Amino acid sequence: MDHISQPKAVSSQRFPPRPESAGQARRFVRTALADRAPDAVETAELLVSELMTNVVRHARTEAEVSARVLDHLVRVGVSDGRPCRRPVPAGESAPYAGAGQGLAVVGHLASRYGVDVEDARKTVWFELWLDGRPPPPSDWRSAAPPCGPTRTVTLVDLPGTLYLASQHHRHALLRELTLAAFAGADTGVDPEDLAAAHDANHAISAGMAAALDGQPSVTHVHSLSVTLPAGVARAVRILGRVLDAAEEAARDERLLTWPSLPQNRAFRRWLLDQVTGQLTGGPPTAWTMVPREPSASPSELVSWDASQVWASRVPTIAADDTNRIIVVNGPAADMLGWQEDELVGQRLTVLIPEHLRDRHVTAFTRLLLTGQPRILGRSVPLPALHRDGRLVPVRLFIQTQVTADGRTVYVAQLAPRTAPPVPAPLAAGESEAVSPQLPGGPELPDDPERVTGADGDEPDGPARERRLLADIGESLSSTPNLDEGLQRVCKILTQRLADWCVVDLLDEGELLERFCVAHHSSTELPAEAYAGRLPPVTGAARGPLARVLRGAGPLLLTEGPEPSQVKSPLDAHDRELFERVGANSAVIAPLRTRGAVFGALTLIRTDGERPFTEESLPLIGDLVRSLSLGVEHARLYQETRHIAERLQRSLLPVLPEIAHLDMAARYAPSSTTAQIGGDWYDSFVVPGDRTAVVIGDVTGHDLEAAVAMSQLRSMLRGIAIDRQEPPEEVLRRLDVANHSLSEEATATCIYGLVTGPASGPWKLNHSSAGHLPPLLTTREGDTRYLDAGSGLLLGMEPDMPRPGAIDPIPAHATVLLYTDGLIERRDESLDHAMDRLRRHAAALADEPLDVFCDELLIALSADSADDIALLAFRPVPRD
Repeated sequence: MDHISQPKAVSSQRFPPRPESAGQARRFVRTALADRAPDAVETAELLVSELMTNVVRHARTEAEVSARVLDHLVRVGVSDGRPCRRPVPAGESAPYAGAGQGLAVVGHLASRYGVDVEDARKTVWFELWLDGRPPPPSDWRSAAPPCGPTRTVTLVDLPGTLYLASQHHRHALLRELTLAAFAGADTGVDPEDLAAAHDANHAISAGMAAALDGQPSVTHVHSLSVTLPAGVARAVRILGRVLDAAEEAARDERLLTWPSLPQNRAFRRWLLDQVTGQLTGGPPTAWTMVPREPSASPSELVSWDASQVWASRVPTIAADDTNRIIVVNGPAADMLGWQEDELVGQRLTVLIPEHLRDRHVTAFTRLLLTGQPRILGRSVPLPALHRDGRLVPVRLFIQTQVTADGRTVYVAQLAPRTAPPVPAPLAAGESEAVSPQLPGGPELPDDPERVTGADGDEPDGPARERRLLADIGESLSSTPNLDEGLQRVCKILTQRLADWCVVDLLDEGELLERFCVAHHSSTELPAEAYAGRLPPVTGAARGPLARVLRGAGPLLLTEGPEPSQVKSPLDAHDRELFERVGANSAVIAPLRTRGAVFGALTLIRTDGERPFTEESLPLIGDLVRSLSLGVEHARLYQETRHIAERLQRSLLPVLPEIAHLDMAARYAPSSTTAQIGGDWYDSFVVPGDRTAVVIGDVTGHDLEAAVAMSQLRSMLRGIAIDRQEPPEEVLRRLDVANHSLSEEATATCIYGLVTGPASGPWKLNHSSAGHLPPLLTTREGDTRYLDAGSGLLLGMEPDMPRPGAIDPIPAHATVLLYTDGLIERRDESLDHAMDRLRRHAAALADEPLDVFCDELLIALSADSADDIALLAFRPVPRD
């Protein structure tokens, strides 16, 4: 090296492959440098200790340590007798204590470093420059060719996060076994087997490091070709047995390292089986094709991302393996009465009722000690502790994810006990049963700018990509209709990124539904593309779509699926689609929420001059993350709407059958909100051949409003039937009873009694608690509001007397009770709204009651942002 002048002092010493040699090497370096380079002594001692430890653990030969002091630098080298055991630096250093960080420490503290390989020896060296000049770049690679014959092993759909976790855990177990063996402890592992296990582990780590070199991120799912020594299969089998023994020792608490969790054990078995199987002539098997343990989930294939928790509407809390909260989102904090930043850093026990804390600590400790989960992947009903001390009934659903540096994070979703633990996907065809579509989403230009996926080299490439991602998000957020939102997304993507766009979603029964197929032109689509329900994702499916639905991807396809990959009807269906559209290249990417795969996005290009490439994948990865979040929110919205509507309808009564009184009622949920409303109607027979009619509206649009509505309805029925008093007195008693339940809840209500014999005449004795007046429409079309008998809302002044009124009801006249959602509109006066209702009712005076109610809803509810309840009755003389 031309920058090195004649050394002023050179010394060296040999050391046996024993643990104490690391300390002896430190003392040797201190002695060699103390007088000539005192400023470099402490750093040199630390670094030589790391390199000497590597020799003891991996090379297991005599080592020679040399120290040179030159004009402006110190150079220290550690030589051993195994030139084929090249240094393998950790691809991504973990920011916490653990095995495998020695070379990372050297790389961080040394001015220069490297490895020199000769016929019978290799020397790992570092330099400390003393004059402050910036050194040239360094790396651990060697120009020397591999030692001996090699073979290639293909790892299909390798999950990067699990690989990192598995690598850290393997290193930790082998390190502890080695230290125990040096200390003379009986580990149950033969020393020769332990040496072979170290060799196999080093070969795998070196091959993986070389294969991952240059990859954009280790944490992505990859398919890698790994070069390994041809004769390493036997040693890999031994490695598997040694690690199994180490796991057993860890579970028995004979090692400090925790046992691995189920998905890590499954991954390690798959990795070692792939190496031994392929080196002995077997075919590769994708990780996504391997059956999982019950507690495992597709979340293991993606690295932990705190932003997914913050963006989720599902109450979610994440904790580390010390039982401390590391992330909490707004819905979880609100549910439990905290601010988000107040919970971060606290132990999970702050959210666990006192009577369950010991059980939690015991279960969490057992999980760490044994690696055997009890509640992972299961929905468990438990109470959570609110900040004010009350218990909040929830269902707890816990999954594990792995960080980019190999640590385990425990992610808990908390759902109210009355709701499913995770927002369930909609059943096939259910997405069509929604309110009228709302306009929204970004306006699409006639000639949009095309994004090729490698636009980073173009002047406006990043800006165009940002606009594309923003438009995708806006398309889904601007409409509650999932079908409409996906159609808009596909339209954008086929105008700006691809020729074809396909979105497939899994429903709650794990059946696959093709939700959207779009083409950039008006070309007629093949019939197969329109098919809603696709063949099932069976265990036999091996095609790219099946792999993606099991967690692989994004997958880049430069040609359609090979015939050899067609192992199921789903594979055949997917291959036929590629052939029919003339695909030149494609990307299939998984749609995930909180780690779980719920669908796939397929983008196809038919133009051979601009195919998808590896450079397209980062943009598509960002795109599917945005799309996944939007689909999750849309599904949650629709599922909440459906639950709310079913709950609301379950609270609505069956109308009584009165011979001389025709009756009809309708309830319509809000077209723009997913929340439960407080509107209700009721009718029942009161002793004395009187028919009670009720309409009401509790303030609010949430579960509390629905509960209050149910309580008011039940109390009103009980008071009316028990007391049999005039409507104004019944409403006064109802107000007093309601005040005993809640001093803050308010509601409007009309309670009326229809009286009269079957042949007539009839009267309506009624009282109103702040509700809109009933509308009377005669058979001839004359209309008037029955606005007498109106008093304060319920919940205002319970002890104040209430007025009542009695109005005659002509034969064949229609009396309509309704809630404000039918007529009130923003920026419109109430008088104008009530006049409009009168005109529509007059026009429908001769229609049957069912037609009367339906036509009013059709004419007046299209623009309503509120839920609507109607109750109409019409006296009809009977002989």
